[in-house]
Amino acid sequence: MNSKNSSQKGSALVYILIAIALLAALTATFMDSSSQQTTSQNTFNTVTDLNSQVNFIRSAVQECVLTYPAGDSTLVTSFETVPYPLNPSSTYLDTPAANNQAKFLRCPGNPGNSNNHAVIFGGSSGKFMPPAPALFSDWVYYNGPDGVFFYTATNKSDAYLQTALAKLDDQYSECEADVINATAGAQNLTTAGGSGPNCANTNTCFRVWMIAQTSNIYPGDTDGDEAACP
Repeated sequence: MNSKNSSQKGSALVYILIAIALLAALTATFMDSSSQQTTSQNTFNTVTDLNSQVNFIRSAVQECVLTYPAGDSTLVTSFETVPYPLNPSSTYLDTPAANNQAKFLRCPGNPGNSNNHAVIFGGSSGKFMPPAPALFSDWVYYNGPDGVFFYTATNKSDAYLQTALAKLDDQYSECEADVINATAGAQNLTTAGGSGPNCANTNTCFRVWMIAQTSNIYPGDTDGDEAACP
């Protein structure tokens, strides 16, 4: 009788252990699936947010250029691409900004030849620059000998960010956008070297060109897709 009871208890224990193992396997599968879903969603959101802001900034600048194609004729120099907006910190402006963030852009030609260019983003224009996408810095604008571009940066190490930036880059024509990996050291973004804008050390930057001169450089071109740009 005792032998029979012991056998039944042993069988019950085996079933319990099997049930625990199955539960652990199901939990692990669920957790892995949930993690992959979260990563995919984060990647999608990042691509969507960045792409939306790229289009918003680019369309606002293009609207300025198309509305005032002559720009500010006193600015015809070899240092800026006319009639695109100047760098917001340009000393030509009567109230230069402290930095070249895109939210401070002004529209040359409005009003006419004047160093008091109207702001592109703000209450008076009705266009409001949205906050930078999560985990990224504010967009920075450049107008100089290499052309016109704007870029953002992140110093976060979340794995999905690199995937998102690669997917975003694929949505643009070659030489229209590039991803600059400066995690091992700062990367200059123009031929001006250290005196020009750079992707700071420990950052990864995403840059979008509006006008690119033949002198421009692509420091982030690790896969050779911008190697043949004019």
